[in-house]
Amino acid sequence: MTTPTSLQAVTLTPSAAEMIRQLIKERKLDDSFAFRIYIAGRTCSGFRYGLALDNHPLENDSVFESEGVKILIDEDSLQYLSGSVIDYIDDERGQGFLVDNPYQLPSCSCENGSCGC
Repeated sequence: MTTPTSLQAVTLTPSAAEMIRQLIKERKLDDSFAFRIYIAGRTCSGFRYGLALDNHPLENDSVFESEGVKILIDEDSLQYLSGSVIDYIDDERGQGFLVDNPYQLPSCSCENGSCGC
């Protein structure tokens, strides 16, 4: 059973929320779809994130809303995503979602860059 929560673990910027709504509309998905974010792995330079549109909440999901968009986060990822802000950028850095996570390490943790970061 999913757990509704008042915790604002992840905040969407208005541009991220608008892009999510646009993707839902372009793909002709209904209102049952939510934005899922999860930790997809970890490298020496920090977390890798998974992002998806999902209408099948899992038993251990927390469900909340930001900028009018429903968000799903599994229990394991929630502990590492709390306080994160997700933005959508389209500038000199590229185009896509950008996760500003307070738990993210600021730089490569490998000694002398030996891991190829």
